[in-house]
Amino acid sequence: MAFLMNPGSDLKFLFIINPGSGTNRQDWPAIISNYFNNLNHTVKIYQLHGDFSRQTVIEQIVSFLPDTVVAVGGDGTIKLIAECLVNTKVPLGIIPAGSANGLAKELDIPEDYEKALNLLVTGVLKKIHLLKINNQICIHLSDIGLNAHAVKKFETLPGRGMWGYIRASLKVLRINPMIKVEIALDNKVIKRKAHMIVVANATRYGSGALINPLGKLDDDLFEVVIVKKISLGELFKMIFSHNPYDSNKTEIFQTTKLTLRSARKVYFQIDGEYIGKVNEVQAMLLPFALEIIVPPAAG
Repeated sequence: MAFLMNPGSDLKFLFIINPGSGTNRQDWPAIISNYFNNLNHTVKIYQLHGDFSRQTVIEQIVSFLPDTVVAVGGDGTIKLIAECLVNTKVPLGIIPAGSANGLAKELDIPEDYEKALNLLVTGVLKKIHLLKINNQICIHLSDIGLNAHAVKKFETLPGRGMWGYIRASLKVLRINPMIKVEIALDNKVIKRKAHMIVVANATRYGSGALINPLGKLDDDLFEVVIVKKISLGELFKMIFSHNPYDSNKTEIFQTTKLTLRSARKVYFQIDGEYIGKVNEVQAMLLPFALEIIVPPAAG
């Protein structure tokens, strides 16, 4: 369900900026201040520094009491702020400023910052489901195996953006072993070997690669995508043509809860943030837990 924003109202916007996101070093405080200079809204800008935490963001929210909190950064920044807004009546706005901006692409939020800023006062409010995975919030996509390993490698390589991710993927593709898992879903238990397993609330990665054609952020299920085998050619095809994984090498299950156990510890990421190695993943649906400002067509 979506509700129109009221551009004529005097609203309070709290902008949380992550200066370390992405590669585009915009002067975000100046851009934001210039945009709102002639508008009848109140704006506070806070830049994250050093070893910031969720408590840092909560303190800013409590002191300012905004009508909307806006994440200026990538998927990791959005995840951090969303964790502070779960099951509140405060909506989340997004200014894409990361390396991939997967969630923004999923919601058709423009990467052009002027259009994204305009959306904050002309967009609609959309309630979406979240996932709770190993006691962390997941808005978009989480996985174990090859992609999570690439995310870890990406964090250690020079350069950001798409080509940085491609270099990381190529490095781990040659050495990433198959993983053996037992997966308990709502009504079945299965055993599989795979290169990677995705716990998906959405449809595609920030690269544009379509991983979950069944994904919807506001339906009553999430998907478990088992990629049994992936090749170098298929990896490039997904990244550049945005075609889905080979259906002959992929299985998709829908569920409301999941327990996944691996025979050994495996690489694990949530919303583009490498978490560590795990041998168990537990996930459940959190219905309509977050409200986000989106374009009217996406609402």
